[in-house]
Amino acid sequence: MKLAVLCALVALAFVAALALGDQPVPPGEVLGALFGAESVPAPSRIIVSELRLPRAVTALLVGAALAVAGTIAQAVMRNPLADPGIVGINAGAALAAMVVIVQVGSLPETALPWLTFAGALAMAALIYAFAWRQGTTGTRIILVGIGLSALAGAGASAISVFGEPAYVQRAMVWLAGSLQDSRWEKLPHLLGWSLPPALLAWAAARELDLIALGDDVAQGRGQPVNLARALAILACAMLSGAAVAAAGLVAFVGLAAPHIARALTGPRHARLIPAAALVGAALLLTADIAARRTAPPLQLPVGLVTALLGAPFFAFLLWKRRND
Repeated sequence: MKLAVLCALVALAFVAALALGDQPVPPGEVLGALFGAESVPAPSRIIVSELRLPRAVTALLVGAALAVAGTIAQAVMRNPLADPGIVGINAGAALAAMVVIVQVGSLPETALPWLTFAGALAMAALIYAFAWRQGTTGTRIILVGIGLSALAGAGASAISVFGEPAYVQRAMVWLAGSLQDSRWEKLPHLLGWSLPPALLAWAAARELDLIALGDDVAQGRGQPVNLARALAILACAMLSGAAVAAAGLVAFVGLAAPHIARALTGPRHARLIPAAALVGAALLLTADIAARRTAPPLQLPVGLVTALLGAPFFAFLLWKRRND
């Protein structure tokens, strides 16, 4: 029942994202354009199908991918404040993007998603390698991730200082998290990179339940903990890398969505993962509406909106766990 309510909320947010903008489109015309009704005026059909629909689908997929990545990170680290951005995986993608955009401006545009995706995977591999000491623990992974994230951030800042201003500006807009360049051509890559690891994580829900209980419990139930943690981090890196490649750095969706979903469905990952994906999709669709409607005709980066909404949520989590 709760999943059905979440599906309805996502559908409402999706229709609102198609209807609201500089040129509002009535919901009836939005639905008509989606289902190919011939009675829909041509301008409304163009606005919905060619301009807003790719952006709304991208927001839905990116929000879901970040939410599932955050759910995996919180289970593996056994830390409710973990997400791919805080752990450091997104920093690898950001550094790769800065290098590609600022230093190698002659590469074709299609290379950017691939290289940022590779940056996220490389950062995940480095975090795991440096955290290894006859095994891994969630605390070591978080601490190593924070350190490598700071190092990657320093590298990106150094590149931006000495780069060409035009390229730096383009990179900064991308890194702020933006859906303005959403196009149909990008969606197959996003879907292909994010759907398989999300489905595998859902299929491995029992393993995530075990690892979230602690290494001793998981080992006692026969789980190869280090292998399970490595595969989970790989799935997390694939999901966050796909999201960052499509929309840049979008903060706090991976942190907030699992907590909201957990309050609705409980901690069992078989229900938590699809609920978190729906919550993440709804959050990013709503944030994108706010980004487009806060200061028209200007469009704020959606990453800025999620950061403004997520910072108080992060502070609330810290306050809630002040006595832990």
